[in-house]
Amino acid sequence: MGLSYDEVRALMDELENSSIREFEISEENFHLRMSKNEAAPVIAAAPALANNNGAGNNAAAVEEAAVNPLDKVAKPGVAIKAPLVGTVYLKPKPDAAPFKKVGDTVTVGEQVAIIEAMKLMTPVKSEVAGKIVKILVEDEQVVDFDKPLYIVEEG
Repeated sequence: MGLSYDEVRALMDELENSSIREFEISEENFHLRMSKNEAAPVIAAAPALANNNGAGNNAAAVEEAAVNPLDKVAKPGVAIKAPLVGTVYLKPKPDAAPFKKVGDTVTVGEQVAIIEAMKLMTPVKSEVAGKIVKILVEDEQVVDFDKPLYIVEEG
């Protein structure tokens, strides 16, 4: 797969005029990643500060907000991550059962979700075999590239 300059330019225009912050396509020898995000990472400290009972801004609350949520998940576990930015669907159709529930087993290569980006539906397949121990996103949630979707206990 390759894109012409005009096709890349059209994708850039679409990204600029959409609510999507990042976009990525990977296929064999082709890789394209676009992002509207600033270079500096943003740390969302507001949730931790809101539970501070009016004690004001303090370093502990900001540090707590910066902790990776995966660090709080019981180990061992391997994350199945979003391969691109978009809307994640945990069901094959709106009225269907979810691809996976907590406690279900998953095999390598098995589809566990769909991500929609710019009207393209991309299947999300597991790269690990085991048991689903945690689902980290909700159906129809917008996810970033590399966002953990599921935690799998290998086995």
